[in-house]
Amino acid sequence: MSSPFTPRFALLGNSGSGKTTLARELGAEHEAPVLDLDTVAFEPDRPGVRRPLKDARADVAAFCAQDGGWVVEGCYADLVVTALEAGAELVFLDPGVERCVANCRSRPWEPHKYATAEEQDARLPFLLTWVAEYYERDGDLSHAAHLALFEAYGGPKRRLGPGLS
Repeated sequence: MSSPFTPRFALLGNSGSGKTTLARELGAEHEAPVLDLDTVAFEPDRPGVRRPLKDARADVAAFCAQDGGWVVEGCYADLVVTALEAGAELVFLDPGVERCVANCRSRPWEPHKYATAEEQDARLPFLLTWVAEYYERDGDLSHAAHLALFEAYGGPKRRLGPGLS
């Protein structure tokens, strides 16, 4: 007799790659809670100020320790690795910069990130520049780091994007 499938997913990719949309779909399909890593990566009420990595990783580990399935999504390779340590399937969303920019331009207001839609719109130019730099920058928020994590991970994984499956 086989054991039931416990859906545990770690979604990784650039801003605008579709992580949030896929996370919502997987969460609904599997009746699993979703953790947006933006909510643990930064100091509360201090946008752009990263929390100490050990504190953010502890929050991710606590989320992943719950019984049943879950979905973790974000662009932070240094936090996604915590979900992988808990046995997640890694899904690397890599649709290309043009698709990410288009998705950012059309995304609805995110009230959990911005006080108003106007504030979100005012920050769009910065976001679009940041998205475009994904393939050039270094560090845990870069394409290079995401690809390295994907290639190194020995568990179940998929890379999604044009020409990929």
